[in-house]
Amino acid sequence: MKRVMTDWVDAKPALERPVNEPMKFLDQVKIYVRSGAGGGGAVSFRREKFIEYGGPDGGDGGKGGDVWVEAADGLNTLIDYRYQQHFKAGTGGHGMGRNRHGANGEDVVLKVPVGTEVMDEDKNMIADLHTVGQRVLLLKGGNGGFGNAHFKGPINQAPRHANPGQEAVDLVLWMRLKLIADVGLVGLPNAGKSTFLAAASAARPKIADYPFTTLTPNLGMVDLSLGERFILADIPGLIEGAHEGAGIGTRFLGHVERTAVLVHLVDGTQEDVGDAWRTVRHELLAYGEGLEDKSEIVALNKIDALDPETRDAKAAELSAACGHPVRMVSGAAGMGVTEILREAYGMVRARKGEIAAEEAEPEVWRP
Repeated sequence: MKRVMTDWVDAKPALERPVNEPMKFLDQVKIYVRSGAGGGGAVSFRREKFIEYGGPDGGDGGKGGDVWVEAADGLNTLIDYRYQQHFKAGTGGHGMGRNRHGANGEDVVLKVPVGTEVMDEDKNMIADLHTVGQRVLLLKGGNGGFGNAHFKGPINQAPRHANPGQEAVDLVLWMRLKLIADVGLVGLPNAGKSTFLAAASAARPKIADYPFTTLTPNLGMVDLSLGERFILADIPGLIEGAHEGAGIGTRFLGHVERTAVLVHLVDGTQEDVGDAWRTVRHELLAYGEGLEDKSEIVALNKIDALDPETRDAKAAELSAACGHPVRMVSGAAGMGVTEILREAYGMVRARKGEIAAEEAEPEVWRP
């Protein structure tokens, strides 16, 4: 591996943000980590009064610290790694006389939110932390060197050499957060996604009457009844050419990759609802990662602002564009919200059942 770091500072596992600074959303960071070097073995001989033949007693060096990454509960951003990017595990202590072993170096544990992907410098996947408490070893600390007591024998009874500890290893890492959600909201800017999220959950995202009000993803917990709950994710709106960087781009689409269902909201007050649906579908297809194959619920939003005739005409136009029935909803008035949530929850349960069946071990036939 490459050596890419200079001027290392020992890092503590716990990170602290500056005082009085508000929490910010950060979903991708680049950090530098180094394992701990092993301690060197000691060359020492026993020298005590009245002991005629002391012999070698140099102890072994301690093991260097490891670098771990762990998915922790209660985190939803990588903002802590904006303030500290270099992490170094502790160096192992050197061996000493009287067969004293050097102390092991202190490990470094990087705490990250559930759903974080860890990649190397070339963006090759190293680990995907999708469950709370999951821990992955990134770098192993160097072994300590043997002291001269390790080399004594009938031939060489007084060895005067010892091994140095193994050197530290450097690694450049990318960490990307993909939020764990069951249902994702997609649509053009100002389609009413944040209003729908506020109506469906206790989340309070920023809501305004201009495009790109939502600049970072928002999560909300939907409680349909006792035991019926799921996580709903709202991401910034997509516009034509988003996969080429237009608007906010498609970087936040990664937060709905893990969802089972997409709820596609289309603003019923705009002129061409069919074209609005096609624009977003084109961006999902251009992004890839399986989003275009996910189950989709298409809903005509803001129906409280339409008269019945216009509402039916818009619904028919949107249904012809997407090729399946369209749901009617108004996040602001709360119309049709519960029905869509229950339909989405049914799809989520079905998808989880399919995954559980695929992961179940096949029964072994025994005579």
